[in-house]
Amino acid sequence: MKKPFLDENFLLYSDTAGQLFHDYAKQMPIIDYHNHLPPVQIAEDHNFENITQAWLYGDHYKWRAMRTLGVNEAFITGDKTDKEKFDQWAKTVPYTLRNPLYHWTHLELQRYFNISQILDQGTADYIYQESSDLLRSPSHSVRGLLEKMNVKVVCTTDDPTDNLEHHISFANADAALKMYPSFRPDKFILIERRIHFKGSICIGKTDVMFKVIRGVIRGTNYFY
Repeated sequence: MKKPFLDENFLLYSDTAGQLFHDYAKQMPIIDYHNHLPPVQIAEDHNFENITQAWLYGDHYKWRAMRTLGVNEAFITGDKTDKEKFDQWAKTVPYTLRNPLYHWTHLELQRYFNISQILDQGTADYIYQESSDLLRSPSHSVRGLLEKMNVKVVCTTDDPTDNLEHHISFANADAALKMYPSFRPDKFILIERRIHFKGSICIGKTDVMFKVIRGVIRGTNYFY
């Protein structure tokens, strides 16, 4: 008997695995210690206008797959319309088979939008319209999407010099979801790159630059 794609036992290959997931793990809350969700979108409970904004505006994994297929950059980070960009992603998806992108794409369509169709050029119009309509509704705002997955805590990826204004405003809102910053000092350790501090560029002698960096870190009440 052929096993359907993405049924309720997806990736569960034994009765024990199914029992552990459905009876225990499935109901557990998600504590997300690392993600790249923009804090402003969580704080403002942002609604995306369409699926392209949610999926393709900042996903470099999808961009890389599209570039590998030879998609013109105008349809990736360029000035083409959101629908045109989505159509190119739909064209790319079948070629991602056996890559996690293929599974992620269809799991998200199923879990968030109750869409079971396989995304390709033939289903692109329907899936774009159906998912985009839902994303504009209150139930599918950024916080709404997190609630659907039973997410209780998100730790965003933040620069040590960030003023954390969105975390502060969100904490004051006393929402059930908790959002905390996490310390990612990439700018301070990637010494081969020019370092930016909120539009200011540290240039000059190495010892001067190091003193500035050290001063910024010491002056940041990041964990308070």
